[in-house]
Amino acid sequence: MKVIHAVCIVLVCSFLAGCESLRFAPSEAQKQNAWLHNRTTTIALQQAKSEESSAKLRALCELSEKQSGAFVGFCGLPKEFPKADTAEGVLSEANYQLAEAATDESLERPDTWQVADSMLELAIGISALAGGVYGTKATRFLKNAKAKSKALKEVIEGNEFFKQTSVEQAEAFKNAHKNQSPQTRQIVTATRYS
Repeated sequence: MKVIHAVCIVLVCSFLAGCESLRFAPSEAQKQNAWLHNRTTTIALQQAKSEESSAKLRALCELSEKQSGAFVGFCGLPKEFPKADTAEGVLSEANYQLAEAATDESLERPDTWQVADSMLELAIGISALAGGVYGTKATRFLKNAKAKSKALKEVIEGNEFFKQTSVEQAEAFKNAHKNQSPQTRQIVTATRYS
């Protein structure tokens, strides 16, 4: 039963924390962009040294090159490497488009409801595997929590739709909900902006 309580606590904490901290694994475009950034900083450092630029600019380029190695280490190496042997190769239009695509992909986050639903499904599966009286009770509890999560999602989506379509009633709607507990406000806010 302690395991089931722990699973429930993790699920609730994850739901309350939201998905801002969750991210998708780096895509191929993000891996290529990280590698390209490393090449860009290496070429920029070489260029700064060859042009005998200031010590400060060379130091900035050296630091940037070191930092970009961490990005490659975090993202991993791409399957295909962009053309980046020279400054002209790095500055190609394709690499600008790659940087834009990687930036767009890096802003994507998992849907809070899908994550919560998946976690509940996992917990239900674990509880079912545990079996016995406690496993059955936990499975029933988690299925009930899943149904309540779905209901909460529907209510919040309905409220948001009402506020958007009934602008003249929005203030009255907000006043009707002003006595919500801080916990309820936190859950609704996290849900609404996920």
